[in-house]
Amino acid sequence: MWVTPITLLTLAPILALLGAFARPAPDIWAHLGRHVLPELWGHTAALALGVGAGVLAVGVPAAALTALCRFPGRRFFVWALLLPMSLPAYVGAFVWIGWLDFSAPLPTWLRTHFGIAAPPIRSAAGAVLVLTLALYPYVYLSAYAALRAQGARLMEAAQTLGHSRLQAFGRVALPMALPAISAGLLLVWLETLADFGTVAAFNYNTFTTAIYKTWFALQSINAAAQLAAILIALALAAALGQAALVRRQARMGTTRMTAPGALVALRGWRAAMASIYCGLLWLLAFAAPMAQLLIWAIRVMAQDLDARYVGFALHSLALSAAGALLVVGTALALAYAARLQTSPALIVAQRLATMGYALPGAVLAVGTVWCLTWLDHRIADALGLNRLLLSNTLAALLLAYLVRFLAVGYGPIEAGLQGISRSMDEAARILGEGTLGRLRRVHLPLLRGTLATAAALAFVDLMKELPITLMTRPFGWDTLAVRVFEMTSEGEWERAALPAVAIALVGLLPVFLLIRQTDARH
Repeated sequence: MWVTPITLLTLAPILALLGAFARPAPDIWAHLGRHVLPELWGHTAALALGVGAGVLAVGVPAAALTALCRFPGRRFFVWALLLPMSLPAYVGAFVWIGWLDFSAPLPTWLRTHFGIAAPPIRSAAGAVLVLTLALYPYVYLSAYAALRAQGARLMEAAQTLGHSRLQAFGRVALPMALPAISAGLLLVWLETLADFGTVAAFNYNTFTTAIYKTWFALQSINAAAQLAAILIALALAAALGQAALVRRQARMGTTRMTAPGALVALRGWRAAMASIYCGLLWLLAFAAPMAQLLIWAIRVMAQDLDARYVGFALHSLALSAAGALLVVGTALALAYAARLQTSPALIVAQRLATMGYALPGAVLAVGTVWCLTWLDHRIADALGLNRLLLSNTLAALLLAYLVRFLAVGYGPIEAGLQGISRSMDEAARILGEGTLGRLRRVHLPLLRGTLATAAALAFVDLMKELPITLMTRPFGWDTLAVRVFEMTSEGEWERAALPAVAIALVGLLPVFLLIRQTDARH
């Protein structure tokens, strides 16, 4: 069965990282333990807690208003509040730095005319602000789905028992939605642990930036691998918590759809406040940053847009397309194996193969290079070669892509196959079709839309991906995301806008897919 080789291939970088502890780097670890690790633990914990509190404070009220209430602009905000998902967090980071850095126009104007010193944006608070605005849609979407499915009906039932609307929401609807909200929160924590570009822009050291600096500044892939192994433990703990909450959600029945109840009509100042709240959130998280990016991009286009951008765009498109095809093909093989044979061992293998999405890109970059370097040395010794064949090649980059984003393709394809009746398999078998024949003539035609969705989601995630591309790309394979990182590292905010706009426009694709799915359900 092809599941075992796929599982071993995707687990190899992770196992290689865990094996890094067999070769400690005492001098470097003494330095890290004395000067770096205490700060990393503190910064990572503060960032996770701050972003978690922020997305709950922002996303849950927005979801409650759009799912349960009627007010001016509601139909627009239901989908518009998802648009920040199209802006990578590291893009939002340099926009906010461009607005609020010490030498930016607004802080300069405040100092000059009023003697007011704006708080520094390059801080923990700045990183929390940007990540909150970028990641709140995860909580918003989960909470909206849960509240829209049952919240209004439950509130109506509670009101018949004498509760006010606010009491019914706080005592009935919100507790029933908590598992879904918690699942969204855990996704936010996974993304926060995985973030590299945002914290790098704010000069806020976390485990991801420490891995990058240890590898490239201290020239120790051993120590980088060991730091990555620590981050694996944190990410897996979050993933296990997410799985437990999903099981609890299933037991509580919060995923069961019912006919939505009537929306509560807000009037007067309440309706105005609801519209203002959702409007400000949309403005700060998407509209204003996107408008600023477009202004900067137009301003520098004449002198900055040259033949290099053709190369950046082609590299991004080629890598994203190749990675998406690899992800979708591998995901289809995994999901189809489950349709042919169901066993506990197979289920475990599939879950292990798709666990890479819970791990930060910087971790997988280190693990992939570590694994392929070890394999390269074995091949070189066996064949008497004096060069490495796999390390620092597109093969390393695509392997890291596959491990990181296999779950993105697997989820839609698994759901699509489950929607195809087993009787169609039996009919095809009676007509003499074998395993591959049934796949080619029955399943693939019915999965065209699903495969297109999975490919689109993987493609856009790969377009936005930064740490894996930055750390494992071959020489000369710079992409739009790498260009954004290089320009922001030099403080060239306006020049970073041009590639950022291209990434953001491509990022709108999965948002529109999510909007269509949400509309179809509700």
